[in-house]
Amino acid sequence: MDYLVGIDLGSTSLKAVIYDLKGNAVAKASRPTERFNPDPAHPDWAIWKPEQIWGGVCEALKEAISKLDSSSPGARHAGRGTHAIRGVAVTGMGMDGVPMTKEGKWLYPFISWHCARTKPQHEWWLNNIGAEKQFSISGNPVWAINSALRILWMRENEPDILKKAHKWLLIEDFVNFMLCGEFATDYSMASNTLLLDQRTRTYSDELLEISGIDRNLLAGPRPSGTILGEVHAKAAKATGLPKGTPVVLGGHDFLCGALPAGAFKPGVVLSVLGTWDIVVAAIPEPVLTMEVCKMGTWVDSHVARDMWAVMGSAVAAEMLEWFRDQFGSDEKRRAEAEGGVDWDYLMAAAAASPPGAHGAMFLPHMSGSSFPIVDPNSSGAFVGLRNIVTKGDMVRAVVEGLSYQFLQILKGLESGFGLKAESLVAVGGGTKNRFAMQNKADMAGKPIETPEIEEATPLGAAILAGIGVGLYRDEQDAFGHVARPGRVYEPDPALTARYAEWYGTFERLYPALKEVHGRLRGQG
Repeated sequence: MDYLVGIDLGSTSLKAVIYDLKGNAVAKASRPTERFNPDPAHPDWAIWKPEQIWGGVCEALKEAISKLDSSSPGARHAGRGTHAIRGVAVTGMGMDGVPMTKEGKWLYPFISWHCARTKPQHEWWLNNIGAEKQFSISGNPVWAINSALRILWMRENEPDILKKAHKWLLIEDFVNFMLCGEFATDYSMASNTLLLDQRTRTYSDELLEISGIDRNLLAGPRPSGTILGEVHAKAAKATGLPKGTPVVLGGHDFLCGALPAGAFKPGVVLSVLGTWDIVVAAIPEPVLTMEVCKMGTWVDSHVARDMWAVMGSAVAAEMLEWFRDQFGSDEKRRAEAEGGVDWDYLMAAAAASPPGAHGAMFLPHMSGSSFPIVDPNSSGAFVGLRNIVTKGDMVRAVVEGLSYQFLQILKGLESGFGLKAESLVAVGGGTKNRFAMQNKADMAGKPIETPEIEEATPLGAAILAGIGVGLYRDEQDAFGHVARPGRVYEPDPALTARYAEWYGTFERLYPALKEVHGRLRGQG
């Protein structure tokens, strides 16, 4: 039997998952991703240690492969025998990179995306390049965590180290190098650097010239699914992967996760539900207009061949967590006394509340607003509160507010990119909340499917490995093999019509409260 390995470098864990060609996870293991503070004088600095990243990957791979071997003895002959690990690919977080010598020695830790040290470089970039020029070339908003700003920080603060560097490798590319000795990146990862021209998928001469970053420092971008090399003897000993296993370019985590959900085809819109609601859609060419720039969107190269991706996102489940922490003590005590989970009681109270929550409405801007309204200074709000409003009404108002926000993101993508959301798919921890999922479908007026996918992100990497070694013809062929139909939430047409009327009121909340929130923040 043939197997594929997906390695997922997440902010909390490093995972190794082994799949069969039907997308079943037959063995997996993980290790924690450990974040460190390198300097007590700078408490807001944060790093990942390369030795911990590589060590954790090696341990996870060894454990997963040992599980595979114990259940299928022939698998240890991977690559040649009846049971074979046919390829491996890496996915994970986006911007964090490490300077490497030509011989493969790392010179400085990864500066984590949690680290605040690049604020001065962020200001310099905005003043000298600007958000609009940046977006018109790369499709990215300028964030303080982007890779180019880390390189500028290094040039200004550790110039001797940067002079010794042969390549600046993003974290996935670092693991690929450790596996097969090749310096390379893929288009989706290069999209995180601020330096990729989305139209040509090469590094921008203009951005390199203005920033003074040496093109030779950057790993050359290639399509995801490209074979980089083979696992060499040293890596085979460290990981348990057979020597000679093909190493295939994976890509950015949320785009890899889009593959088994089918969100590589125009018309399929994916909602990745967790702390954030990340809404992703594939587009056939980059759209880099000022209209979509001002929405705060993010246009990337997709891991799917010859496709790009557009992303609109907003903080979501964090607000439900906040409500539970602040107002859910009774439900917590009840769950402890009667069994069950406090969420079940809170959602039951929300479901008992009528649509519209007795006139209460929630603006979900407790962490500001990011898309399609860009205002980090906006604040959350309950409005319409009267003495008939219960806790259940307030929980329902939060759920409805998040659903209104999702609808607002969809409408922003439709107006800015001409997208038609023919199919809605949702993955992530938030899909376990059935009441919230049904409300989301009612609000959108479209069915939402929650497919039964085992670890979507590493599965997407494994799919790319399978395409690279020829086990799948392309993304569609792979999807046909791994697709797992799940629960479908059908909208209630009557509720959809009512929410469509109330949506106009929701859209008026932000402009009505903007000045008030500004004044209140000034008091704080």
